[in-house]
Amino acid sequence: MALSESVMKKVLLSYTYVSIWIFLSFSVIIYNKYILDQKMYNWPFPISLTMIHMAFCSSFAYILVKIFKLVEPISMSFDIYLKSVVPIGALYSLSLWFSNSAYIYLSVSFIQMLKALMPVAVYSISVSFKKESFKKDTMINMVSISLGVAVAAYGEAKFDVFGVTLQLMAVAFEATRLVLIQILLNSKGIKLNPITSLYYIAPCCLVFLSLPWFFMEYPLLRDKSSLELDLWVFGSNSLCAFALNLAVFLLVGKTSALTMNVVGVVKDWLLIAFSWSVIKDTVTPLNLIGYGLAFLGVAYYNHCKLKALKTSEAQKRVQHEDDTEAGKLLEERDGKQDEENSRNNEN
Repeated sequence: MALSESVMKKVLLSYTYVSIWIFLSFSVIIYNKYILDQKMYNWPFPISLTMIHMAFCSSFAYILVKIFKLVEPISMSFDIYLKSVVPIGALYSLSLWFSNSAYIYLSVSFIQMLKALMPVAVYSISVSFKKESFKKDTMINMVSISLGVAVAAYGEAKFDVFGVTLQLMAVAFEATRLVLIQILLNSKGIKLNPITSLYYIAPCCLVFLSLPWFFMEYPLLRDKSSLELDLWVFGSNSLCAFALNLAVFLLVGKTSALTMNVVGVVKDWLLIAFSWSVIKDTVTPLNLIGYGLAFLGVAYYNHCKLKALKTSEAQKRVQHEDDTEAGKLLEERDGKQDEENSRNNEN
């Protein structure tokens, strides 16, 4: 009974973390669409919105790290920061900029369909950087995902070339960032959780975004006298964005990154349904067929990752058991040797 209660508690906690992450991720996407879309709030300044998020997240992360000491800052030299954190911050700023820009031109549902290409981009870039070996079966799976997204794009009622280009660039920059985290940080033993990531990376993003903002959006904001911000709208939007990072910290920390990938697919289907039923975006049968094919490819990819993870954990357990058994045998041998030495000394 005690074991059952313990298992049930863990299951309920896992579902709670999943639910919180889905809700916040869902909220941030819909909220960003609401602010940027010309038919809704009509504030089409994606760089400015991203900079507001980064300024808010930088401030809160600083408070949590330096004042409340919720997490410890990572010890790193300025050289490592410059060569490792700064490139990742640059890629993150570009990914956020282009992904937010895409909401001006594309529907929420179609953007989620295009995001199904993320495993394809991550795998391709990982192979290019020799972080993963080329596997024929995996590449066939990647091609199937790409074909599914292509079918969904072909069936898109409001296809916009510029918007699709922006979203694909966002996927490419985000995939490169994820791979570089493995190369530049994790390989050096530096692991950042979402809070410390914001503490170090959000200020970088703010600096990188300031240059295009000054030339592209500041003149428009100044001429239209649009610098006055609704503190409730942008404050609550930024709070949601920051809370999402904390939810990622909980979800990945208490479950796994693979769990987040799996429930991310569920979130995408919910967003597509919401986009069609509430926002009244047009979702065609060909959209659903194409995304369905891509979804199967992504599901199979996650299945293979889970299988590989279980195999790796099983091998580690066997190795640990072998090491433990070998240790016991060595202790027994040493004990017998000590006994023999003791007898010889007595004689």
